[in-house]
Amino acid sequence: MDRAIESGLMAFQPCPSCEPRLAEAIAAAQGKLALAWAARERYLARQARLARRSAQRTARRSAVPLVETKTALPPAAAEVLARAKARAVQRGSP
Repeated sequence: MDRAIESGLMAFQPCPSCEPRLAEAIAAAQGKLALAWAARERYLARQARLARRSAQRTARRSAVPLVETKTALPPAAAEVLARAKARAVQRGSP
């Protein structure tokens, strides 16, 4: 496809003295090349879009810090727990 574009197939204009059959063949080849060229552009755009989304997804996942699952006790519960631990230590049991 690149060779056809580089060789000037898309720019070729048949002259009035060319055979109509050849002019039609060239026009058909130009049409197919234009479709293939557009399909390649869509494919490349899709690949770029998917890569960008993947990078964004990876960035979002790595930006979220892992949160510890420990939750702090309410102050009243912490006081009760501290008193219970102190009593357990006084009794001699760990």
